[in-house]
Amino acid sequence: MGNQSQQIVLEVANQMGVHARPAAMIVRIANNYTGEIWVEKDGERVNGKSIMGIMMLAAGKGTELTFHADCENAEGFCKEMTKLFVSNFQEG
Repeated sequence: MGNQSQQIVLEVANQMGVHARPAAMIVRIANNYTGEIWVEKDGERVNGKSIMGIMMLAAGKGTELTFHADCENAEGFCKEMTKLFVSNFQEG
């Protein structure tokens, strides 16, 4: 099928921001896709498959993260990531 390229911007809405648990959830989804996934905040770009990289972005509530997906089924990745953000990482 080959790689597709897509980009989405998602806002962190949960109270605690992207701490270890949400970072792990993002990486778990990213690792299901073959190809490259990057996460960007204020011009700083990290590997979407790296928990440490994502945590280094220190994305608090209200932060916008841009996901660059250059992978197989990039559309599926974007849908799954949007669902995760909309659910506030399943936090109350």
